[in-house]
Amino acid sequence: MLLIPTPIDVLLFNIINTYLNETLCLSIVSEQPIDVPIMKSPESEVHQPYYLDRWNTCKEEFEENIYIFPHDMSNLNGKIVKVACFTYKPYVLLDIDPKIESLGRDGTEIRIVNEFCRWVNCTIEIIRDDVHQWGEYYENHTGVGVIGNVLEDRADLGITALYSWYEMYLVLDFSASGIRTAITAVAPSPRLLASWEMPLEPFTWLMWLGLIFTFIYASIALTIARGCSTDKVFLTTLGMMITQSQADAGSTWRIRSITGWLLITGLVLDNAYGGGLASVFTVPKYEQSIDTVQDLVDRRMAWGATHDAWVFSLTLSSEPLVKQLVSQFHVSSADVLQKKSRERSMAFAIERLPAGYFAIGDYITKEAMLDLTVMLEDFYYEQNVVMMRKSSPYTEKISQLIGRLHESGLMLAWETQVALKYLNYKVQLEVALSRSRKDVDTIEPLSFRHIVGVFIIYLIGISASIALFVWELKTKGVSRRMQRVRGGHDVIVDLE
Repeated sequence: MLLIPTPIDVLLFNIINTYLNETLCLSIVSEQPIDVPIMKSPESEVHQPYYLDRWNTCKEEFEENIYIFPHDMSNLNGKIVKVACFTYKPYVLLDIDPKIESLGRDGTEIRIVNEFCRWVNCTIEIIRDDVHQWGEYYENHTGVGVIGNVLEDRADLGITALYSWYEMYLVLDFSASGIRTAITAVAPSPRLLASWEMPLEPFTWLMWLGLIFTFIYASIALTIARGCSTDKVFLTTLGMMITQSQADAGSTWRIRSITGWLLITGLVLDNAYGGGLASVFTVPKYEQSIDTVQDLVDRRMAWGATHDAWVFSLTLSSEPLVKQLVSQFHVSSADVLQKKSRERSMAFAIERLPAGYFAIGDYITKEAMLDLTVMLEDFYYEQNVVMMRKSSPYTEKISQLIGRLHESGLMLAWETQVALKYLNYKVQLEVALSRSRKDVDTIEPLSFRHIVGVFIIYLIGISASIALFVWELKTKGVSRRMQRVRGGHDVIVDLE
């Protein structure tokens, strides 16, 4: 009896092979033809035997010589394919209103498996684990989440932003890459510089060090020119550096030469400082932004997400910078991350997708993004794959499908469609425009905020002068009393 075989799993090879070996041993005794049945697919008819061919024990061959292990995936006859996933936009969206989506599910990777089952005539059954999300596997070959469901055969396919992780490749099969994604972060936006720093902004710190060196060098030169006299030398030097005129140009050519060069130097520096200060007061100045991985590491700023799968691709790296980056990663619940997004205390991992959109957790709201900025540099990039157990018969067929989707451009089209239909477009715009937001209103009129720093410096100078004056009065008073005691009579002390 012969019927055309239906698609079977490759693991059935070992079962039938063992069965044939046993029947071969029996054929020596019985010398009767032996039927080779299997369990019929799909599962609705699994209890019905399905005959492939008949083994002739006398001739030691199959009667019809049918290839009993065909790898034909063209028609699965409605076979149930279990897909492990969880809700993560825009890859997988579950529990959608049937009025919006008839199947109640959508997403870029959901569309891949939907198209796959439409192609090979199978039925999708969702195996979801929103608690463990991506999950992990253990040394005893058990696991939780999407990875665990596929590893323990609770699911045939695993999707939802699964990257080509080396540890997973050792125990699971990967399909061809479906989506190329880049991992980056949104970090606290740079704030306006404090007003007391504005008077220092026209020059860099290196320039200020040069000015201090020039002041000290000119003071020493003027002291030597005056015959090692330090009388008012620092005040005179400072006055000339800020273009203050001098009552006495000096009695010798040495003093006049130093005075002339200092006045020229002061004129150039004063004009340069004035122009820079006008620019600082007109165009707002911001703190240094966090643009690169090095910036994030240098500031020791924590970054995080809801699962440590975000750093699976980095854990095997031996680079010190990457190791430090991984050590700064923290896993927190969505509620905690949503709270911290308003506190400017950490950065948040996001994905930069190929069509220009972003995969962003729901804990990042539009209000939080007003104070966050996307980084320029990506942490790393990865290739999203569909995971299956080793030697899965679906691997080759899904890889062929993904290749055709790339050729037709459907992957990019699906990303755009899903983003426009389901993602928070205001949040997407805030992320995309976060780096240009502060360039919208760059010119503002002069206000009290701009000159607070000048008044702070003025108050510090006045306070220092008063403190020195009081200290001088006390020291002079003590010196005057000591002179009275020693001379036995009043001594007139010239305070000048």
